[in-house]
Amino acid sequence: MGKIIAIANQKGGVGKTTTTVNLAASLGVLEQKVLLIDADPQANATSGLGIDVEAVENGTYQVLEHAISIKDAIIKTNSPNVDIVPSHIDLVAIEIELVDKEKREYMLKVALEEVKDNYDFIVIDCAPSLGLITVNALTAADSVIIPIQCEYYALEGLGKLLNTIKSIQKIHNPDLDIEGLLLTMYDSRLRLSNQVVAEVKKHFHNMVFKTIIQRNTRLGEAPSFGESIIAYDATSKGAINYINLAHEVIKNNTNG
Repeated sequence: MGKIIAIANQKGGVGKTTTTVNLAASLGVLEQKVLLIDADPQANATSGLGIDVEAVENGTYQVLEHAISIKDAIIKTNSPNVDIVPSHIDLVAIEIELVDKEKREYMLKVALEEVKDNYDFIVIDCAPSLGLITVNALTAADSVIIPIQCEYYALEGLGKLLNTIKSIQKIHNPDLDIEGLLLTMYDSRLRLSNQVVAEVKKHFHNMVFKTIIQRNTRLGEAPSFGESIIAYDATSKGAINYINLAHEVIKNNTNG
């Protein structure tokens, strides 16, 4: 039975897609079968794994519309053990198209039933908003990882996201857990980075992953080559951080 993890934060630029792509690739390298769902119209996770977004014919849009079976939208990636349901800019329209559909928040959940048992992990890259696509992702998910960048306004907007999660737990998905808060873009030389880490840990204690994702040039370069950090530079700090995170996620889900 695949564990479905949504990676969400309505703030842009917090390392959400970077985390989705590299956590998926790291889990794959650790011999877990992974399906990545790109639920962001910007389709950065799709291009970040070397898939030509313009050539995408079937993807998240068609799956959410229930126009096709999810099996027909799955593409193999060059990352070992990682498949993807790609995205495309046309996904933007889905919010309007689903608005008068019955059970519109459950479209992704229903679609995933068909493939859930074929994977160890299903990782969803959410759009940087709390719209209907993100609500679909959180309704389908077993848990959510929230990336938080170690910068000045780190905790801004977190309250809003936690309230959204609470209302989804109440209305659509009582079993939704917080897998963890993930600190990203950490720079040990900056006093601010260390203050953010201390503050997040003080507020959220055990909800924070032990692994912290450090600022890393190679991590920023990898997507422009259509590769995960594991494929691009397996010895880099970024690759080591994400492998550690994958170990932590596996461990949490074997003991749980």
